[in-house]
Amino acid sequence: MDKRFLIIMGIIVVAFLGIFFLGNTKKDTQSTETVGTVSNHSIGNNAKNVELLVYGDFECPACGQFSVIEKQVVDTYQNDIKFTFRHFPIDTIHPNARAAARAAEAAGAQGKFFEMHDLLYQTQSQWSSQVTTNPQSIFEEYAKQLELDIDKFKVDYAAESTNSTINADKNEGNSKGVSGTPTYYVNGQKVDNSQLTTVEGFSKVIQDAINASSSTQ
Repeated sequence: MDKRFLIIMGIIVVAFLGIFFLGNTKKDTQSTETVGTVSNHSIGNNAKNVELLVYGDFECPACGQFSVIEKQVVDTYQNDIKFTFRHFPIDTIHPNARAAARAAEAAGAQGKFFEMHDLLYQTQSQWSSQVTTNPQSIFEEYAKQLELDIDKFKVDYAAESTNSTINADKNEGNSKGVSGTPTYYVNGQKVDNSQLTTVEGFSKVIQDAINASSSTQ
C-alpha cells in the first residue's frame, strides 16, 4: 500500500479522535456545572405588602454607607415591609466581596445571615482588599462572635453550592440591568439612589409605596 496513502489515513484518524475527545470533554464540563438558585434572605412581617429589594456588594463603600440608613428604615418599617438582600459582588474592583458573600451565605445556613450581613458592613474597613488579600480567617472570627458552629461554617463557606447561589443572585441582577451597587427596588420598581441618601428620604419612598399598596387593596 502506498506510504503516502497510509500517512494521510493516519492523519485523518488522529484528527477524528481529536474531535471526538474535545467533544466529549465539552460535554463532561457542561454536565458537571452546578446550576444555582437565587438566595432567599428576607426579614420583615410585610403587613403592607411592600418589598424592598437590594443588590449589594459587601466590599462596596457606597453599600456600607447606605446600609446605615437602610437599617434604620428597615427597623422602623419591619412590621409593614419585607426586606430582601441579593448578592452582587463586583469582583473586578472588590476582590474580597465574593469571600464576604460566602461568609454571609455560610452564616445564613445556620440562620444568621442578617447578623453576618450587619457585621460585614460594620467592619468593612477591617477586611476590605486594601487591608488583606485573604479575609477568610477574619470571617471565621466573626462566625465565632455570632456563636456559629465553626466547622459547619468552614464547610459551607467553601462549598461550590454557596458560590453558585451568589452567581445566581448576580445573574438575576444582570438580567434586570443592575450595573452598580447598591441598587434598590421597591415592589419591582428601581429606585433612584438620590432619593435614599437620608433616613427621611428613604422613609418617604417606603411610605409612598405603603400608601400605594393600601389604596389598591
